[in-house]
Amino acid sequence: MSVLGLLDPAVRLAHDAVSGLAQLFPTALAIVLFTVCVRLALHPLARAAARGEKSRLRLAPQVAELNRKHKGKPEKLQAALAELYRTEKASPFAGCLPMLVQIPFFSVMYRLFTTPNDLLGHTVLGVPLGLHVNAAHGPAQLMVFGALYAALAAVGYVTFRRARRTTVTAPGASFTPYLAFGTVLFAALVPLAAGFYLLTTTAWTAAERAWLHRETPAPALAVAA
Repeated sequence: MSVLGLLDPAVRLAHDAVSGLAQLFPTALAIVLFTVCVRLALHPLARAAARGEKSRLRLAPQVAELNRKHKGKPEKLQAALAELYRTEKASPFAGCLPMLVQIPFFSVMYRLFTTPNDLLGHTVLGVPLGLHVNAAHGPAQLMVFGALYAALAAVGYVTFRRARRTTVTAPGASFTPYLAFGTVLFAALVPLAAGFYLLTTTAWTAAERAWLHRETPAPALAVAA
């Protein structure tokens, strides 16, 4: 059994959930609604991560001072940082938790949309959800894929602009903002159904992050990063 095969019980649950929604809505919309429901369930983790980032922002001056004080003494620096975070009840890794939790969900959705099943036979504007872009032909199919990639690129651009502002002072991070467009490239490798999932989850991430950090100036976020 492959590693992804271990996800089959969760894949069946996801399939049943999307199928149930597809009894009430078009299947493409059912995929969107299911993704939104899962991301909504994960929202408390995102809020915790935002609090962690704000804690790092608050502690950034002290961290910088410890780096200066213990320059060239990595053992003392690590001990001092650990004590600082323990005292302040903060963690330098708090922002990683939501991303790590989303990995199993992403893997389940990837398995669902890349394994033949009845959902992929449904259509949106006449285009099968199991279709890959390299097999698309005709105006209708090209229009659907083009609209999807344009929407993904728009979300990527918003994320790119925000990442540029928050990494402008981080040495060696100049390439990082361009990763926002990676979703468009990945969407070209998966069926249309997976593209709708990617669009929904990336748009949610962009909107959620903007909301949670709406009161934090971009330069401050860069210092925290």
